[in-house]
Amino acid sequence: MAETKKPEIWLRGPVEGIPPLLQPVAHAILQAREEVNALLQGFPENLLWEKPAGVASPGFHLQHLTGVLDRLFTYAKGQSLNQLQLDHLHAEGQPSNELNILILLNRFNEQVDKAIQQLKATDDKTLLEFRGVGRAQLPSTVFGLLSHAAEHTMRHTGQLLVTVRVLKDEQK
Repeated sequence: MAETKKPEIWLRGPVEGIPPLLQPVAHAILQAREEVNALLQGFPENLLWEKPAGVASPGFHLQHLTGVLDRLFTYAKGQSLNQLQLDHLHAEGQPSNELNILILLNRFNEQVDKAIQQLKATDDKTLLEFRGVGRAQLPSTVFGLLSHAAEHTMRHTGQLLVTVRVLKDEQK
């Protein structure tokens, strides 16, 4: 019997507890998690840091997906990045024997859970409040940061999807 494919998350209805204006953010982040986890089932560990045609490695994308959510959601709370976050930013894309697909997926999944919890706690009356980004305090808003986090997450999910497919095809 053929497995019935679920519709994309945004077509499954509202995410419980998320304010209506933030539903698209939650949908995109949860869709990314679903796709990334499915994509990397059975992906060979030896390809984690490979860069086909010089593009970013799957390991970089997994680190960056986690880091972007962490950093942008931190700014959305009106906070600056701490040293650990800066260290993680500088380590993105650096091959490490201490990291494997399971560890990177778990970190991403945990960050998605934190993001969803933060969305649930976000008062929609704060969405247009100013938020400074980075040391230069470049102008954004709570809504701008959360929206960009969703968009950026999906952008890297797409890039990861292509990179993984290319690497798998090269191994055949």
